[in-house]
Amino acid sequence: MKRAFRRAAAVISMLCLLVLAAGCGAKSQENDTGIKLCEVTHSVFYAPLYATIELGYFKEEGLELELVNGGGADKVMIAVITGEADIGFAGPEACIYTCLEGQKDYPKVFGQLTKRDGSFLIGRTDEDFRWENLAGKTILGGRKGGVPEMTLEYVLKQKGLRPGEDVIVDTSVQFDMMAGAFVGGTGDYVTMFEPTATETESAHNGYVLASIGEESGEIPYTAFFARQSYLKEHEGKVSRFTAALARGMEWVSSHSAQEAAEMISPQFPGTSVEVLANVVQRYKDIDAWNSTLCMQPEALDRLQDVMQEAGELKERVEFQKIVDNTWAEKAGK
Repeated sequence: MKRAFRRAAAVISMLCLLVLAAGCGAKSQENDTGIKLCEVTHSVFYAPLYATIELGYFKEEGLELELVNGGGADKVMIAVITGEADIGFAGPEACIYTCLEGQKDYPKVFGQLTKRDGSFLIGRTDEDFRWENLAGKTILGGRKGGVPEMTLEYVLKQKGLRPGEDVIVDTSVQFDMMAGAFVGGTGDYVTMFEPTATETESAHNGYVLASIGEESGEIPYTAFFARQSYLKEHEGKVSRFTAALARGMEWVSSHSAQEAAEMISPQFPGTSVEVLANVVQRYKDIDAWNSTLCMQPEALDRLQDVMQEAGELKERVEFQKIVDNTWAEKAGK
């Protein structure tokens, strides 16, 4: 992950030089109502965001939201820093890496949505699962240095299993290719997000055995961030954005999984409402979503503990340096 962000930093510098005359990110300043939001992936794990969209809360705040899939935290960060996206939605580790790389206008987190890992451990049989079953096995765990992979290793260590010794964590398969690789016969276990995990189980290609997030404890897993210059120049727009999100989060919290599934179903046209309801309930059961958009210092500390234990972070970042709860606190009131 660190190498990916170093490459990203080099690309960012070149792009910003090329567009310096026009101003890096001037595109987003042309429209007072439009917001381009780049998400790390499209998953039911982010149901409160999609509910906010489908309930029309962004429109009620006078915003026109364009949602695009970045396909990875490093790509989301490039889009944000170059101005191709106004707001990024990915793991806050992206902000930590970018800050440490020395970017002058590095993005700050202004809202947190998820507070646990959203992935589930999938096995090939419906076994009486115990963590010691993983000894001597291979798990497809995602990209090295990504929060899903680091959290998996964190849980394995908590269970007395040493990654690379007692159990192999395969990081060679791309995130969006992991399900296909597993079904094709690669690895003994795999971690998957929803609705892919449930769809894999429904097709009898694997079985959900454990929640990584339930085992890891609370971690600021996915957050909204933007360049500091954007936050300063568009305070009102960011305020309306967070106000809408706060309403969407409260709606999902106060409604049933079935109601939430029906609401977000247009976001997942290839998935049945029944599957969506099961998935939403699964995330409700593990308490996956923040009750407010505010990130807490102890949560960031836990994330940096996980990153350091994984060998991906040699220098810690102070909370105030990469988090600004101003808009989240206002939305909470």
